[in-house]
Amino acid sequence: MDRKEPGMSRRALMRGAVAAGGLTILGAAARGAGKTLKVGLIGCGGRGNGAIRQHLEAAKVLNGKLDLGLDLRVVATCDWFKHKAAATGKRYGVPAERCFDGARGYQKLLETDVDIVLMATSPNFRPVHFEAAVRAGKHVFMEKPVAVDPPGCRRVVAAGELAEKKGLMVVAGTQRRHEKGYIDTAHAVLVEKQLGKLKAGRVAWCMQHIGWASRSPIQPKTPGDLVRTWPNWVELCGDHICEQHVHNLDIANWMAGRPPVAARGFGRSCWRAAGNMYDCFSIDFDYGDGVHIHSMCRQINGCWNWVGQDFVFERGRTSGSGSPRPKESPVPADLPQVRGGHNQEHVNLLYTLAKGQPLNEARNVAYATAAAVMGRISAYTGQEVSWQDMMASPKKRPELYNLTLKPTAEDFETGEVVFPKDGLFPTPGKAAGARRPRQRPKRRKK
Repeated sequence: MDRKEPGMSRRALMRGAVAAGGLTILGAAARGAGKTLKVGLIGCGGRGNGAIRQHLEAAKVLNGKLDLGLDLRVVATCDWFKHKAAATGKRYGVPAERCFDGARGYQKLLETDVDIVLMATSPNFRPVHFEAAVRAGKHVFMEKPVAVDPPGCRRVVAAGELAEKKGLMVVAGTQRRHEKGYIDTAHAVLVEKQLGKLKAGRVAWCMQHIGWASRSPIQPKTPGDLVRTWPNWVELCGDHICEQHVHNLDIANWMAGRPPVAARGFGRSCWRAAGNMYDCFSIDFDYGDGVHIHSMCRQINGCWNWVGQDFVFERGRTSGSGSPRPKESPVPADLPQVRGGHNQEHVNLLYTLAKGQPLNEARNVAYATAAAVMGRISAYTGQEVSWQDMMASPKKRPELYNLTLKPTAEDFETGEVVFPKDGLFPTPGKAAGARRPRQRPKRRKK
């Protein structure tokens, strides 16, 4: 698999942020003006409901500033839980028979006449849902991360390539790719070469604890229990190095112009009250050519916090946004700029769709997710993990190339769900996947 990341040319930069081109993907009759676009949502939790609101607001912004005549209508919803799909559907006037639920609900949604599908389920479902949406000929917005294991990452890359052949729009929730400050800086650094070669960097997502506050309600007994408590399980979210830190790793890949060659790291579970994930990671990402970027992410209350990036080049440094400024911005002059990347990504999606231009971020977000997975596996096992091991060489280390976290999305569909155990977490120095009980801090008597 080619390790080169889109982003080294002006055209490639635009494909990774705001596309430049003339491919008509709304049909020969119109480029979006006055056209009704039917939208479906898979995953009706907090993030999914936020995405659908931002999507509809983006259409209002574009209609108000560019008079594009976009008419967006939510026509189908889907969630594991029927009441969630129904509640979101009711909010947007979706008929009850178009509010789908369960493990196979996404298939029913994709059989409808939706043009655009928004995906905001837990990440373990993303490769299967994305692949099915592309095969069904739908434009896609999908939240990050897009997988939890190496086969899932590769599956997203392959589906993204199919989407490109079919002329389908694919936008990911790595929102920094859509913020003008990041796009301009990337152009100044990668295309105009203002700072010379990248020498080193550091990226971090250090914050307070996210997840269940106590252990007692967490041990799953039904598949629905797993889905409901997904942020606590590596099998469903990929651990927080994937779920949150993927944003920073995406920028690291962007600034380097490629994904990492190898990862060497460590981590630990020390305070987390429930689930089977680590509280902290420290990873040395080797990007080749002598370039190393240190990654750290932590979710522990009462600690110093920092979420950001810092990259050192031959002739200066940058956080990845705002400086240096390009001589020529690759962002179209008429593209409306709104506050927050979560909002801008939907503006960019609909803008390029209405203009009939290509935009496919599947490879970028899959590579960022794969870097996170590579770092996680290294920390869990205490071993060096290479990009070739995970993404390109099936026979070199098949135990890594084929490493599949269970239950898979297909397991949920067949009902053959193996439940992870609360309080069991990986131990470095042993075989991949080895686990031992967590020694939880004793509570003081009142």
